[in-house]
Amino acid sequence: MATEISPRLTAIVEALPLRPGLRVLEIGCGPGVAARAVARRIGGGHVLGIDRSAKAIAQAVAGSGAEIAAGRLRFRRVAVEDFELQEGEQPYDIAFAVRVGALDGRHPELERAALDRIARALVKGGRLFLDGGDPLRERALRSPGDCAAPLRDGRMLRRTQT
Repeated sequence: MATEISPRLTAIVEALPLRPGLRVLEIGCGPGVAARAVARRIGGGHVLGIDRSAKAIAQAVAGSGAEIAAGRLRFRRVAVEDFELQEGEQPYDIAFAVRVGALDGRHPELERAALDRIARALVKGGRLFLDGGDPLRERALRSPGDCAAPLRDGRMLRRTQT
């Protein structure tokens, strides 16, 4: 089980526009390494990591006891194209995904469904970040239900200097 964060994931987490109190959705969280790093950076905020793999979610939960106990981190087994907010669950400010097949452009129908679900899970003005930039790119989202044609923007998000 991965517990240490790689330089690549470190750069991705550092590039996210994180601040205390944010609600963050990680799509394709795998063993939870990035989700834990984000949880440490947002203070009283909250992170939800989702993944379609039961094994990945089990690893993420096993490695995140302190963060889960503190109420800063949760995990859920669900594919992004099937993701919905649960009753009473507040929307998220930011979503990010690293190496998620449903969002890499190879499966347009799946991508449209995933983008629609993400848009529904974010607050108005919520932001989606994907790998493939330097190290991330921001992906524009249409209003929920209006994802007939995914937007292709060229904006890049670069790592912030601290």
